[in-house]
Amino acid sequence: MRLLHVIGIGAGDPDQVTVAAVKAMNEVDVFVMIDKGSAKQELVDVRTRILDEHVRRPHRVVEFVDPPRDRTPQDYDVAVDTWHDARARSLGDLLAAEPEDAVGGMLVWGDPSLYDSTLRVVDRVRGGLTDPFEVRVTPGVTSPSALAAAHGTVLNRVGEPVLTTTGRRLREDGVPDGVDAVVVMLDSDCGFLALPDWHVHWGANLGTPDAVIRAGLVSDVGDEIVRLRADLRRRAGWVMDTYLVRRPSGR
Repeated sequence: MRLLHVIGIGAGDPDQVTVAAVKAMNEVDVFVMIDKGSAKQELVDVRTRILDEHVRRPHRVVEFVDPPRDRTPQDYDVAVDTWHDARARSLGDLLAAEPEDAVGGMLVWGDPSLYDSTLRVVDRVRGGLTDPFEVRVTPGVTSPSALAAAHGTVLNRVGEPVLTTTGRRLREDGVPDGVDAVVVMLDSDCGFLALPDWHVHWGANLGTPDAVIRAGLVSDVGDEIVRLRADLRRRAGWVMDTYLVRRPSGR
């Protein structure tokens, strides 16, 4: 393979795919997708709908099975590194079977630059090649952007910073002094519950027909969000949620 496009496709809505992403997709011969199991088949289905709507040239879709990952590791960094290695081996084997003049593509939920492993895995594949293929990255609409749009709000207060972090880091580190707005991703434990007097803007499965949003004081809407999140996982088989929490004014 001579070229691999890594393409951000936004939060799942085909209308949020950029013109640049559409142009990149229409250069691709074979799209690589990760099979995450039947419970998350809709993640593949969303990508398939985007291809059906935007790609006008002949192409193929190939899949590889996502390697298992330790979700409760003693050493988080080691567990992630092991998982990335396993993904790189699977992806490398798949790409090696493609013709030398082929153009590949990987569709990344949101944007490849924000809490996504695709580029790190691709770099590992390229690192093992004597003549590595070229990689071109096309940005996409991030889930924080989609969240802010869904709520019609701005992430930051005037002239103030926004911290973007994960649920794990929020639980372990808390909110640093001087930070009044935090965007949290990858939080299956609903860490916002530890901030009852903060205001939360929450959204799940944004950009899909199952999208749900709620906003209010954590003390008022926190328990409802927990229920909605659990119901959505049961109904859709998966859930990707993002939220913004703001410190009460005057503190």
